[in-house]
Amino acid sequence: QVQLWESGGGSVQPGGSLRLSCAASVSISSTTAMGWYRQAPGKQRELVATIASDGDTTYADSAKGRFTVSRDVAKNTVDLQMNSLKPEDTAVYYCKATYSIRVAYWGQGTQVTVSS
Repeated sequence: QVQLWESGGGSVQPGGSLRLSCAASVSISSTTAMGWYRQAPGKQRELVATIASDGDTTYADSAKGRFTVSRDVAKNTVDLQMNSLKPEDTAVYYCKATYSIRVAYWGQGTQVTVSS
C-alpha cells in the first residue's frame, strides 16, 4: 500500500505564493506519473499539473505560467510551486501517484485558501 502525505497548504493573500509538497511512503521511480489535483467546494476534482516518468509536465490552462510541478525521485517527493495565487485557486489539493492504468493512489489533501 502506497501512502502519500501532502504538506504546505495554508492561507495566503491574492498574488502570494505557496509550495506544496507530496511525500510518498515508497519509491516513485516506478510511477508512470505523479500529479496534483484540486477540488473546490461544490465542484469536481480537477487536474492541476502532472509530471511523467520521463519528466514531461502537463498543466491545466488555469495553472500555466503560474504553477510549476517538480519531483525528486531520490527523496520520493513531488512539489507544486504556486505563484500569483488567485481566490479561484482556493481548494483542497491532492497528490496522486499513478503506477498503471488500474493502480493509483491519492493523498488526503491539503487546504489552500486564497483570500484578502
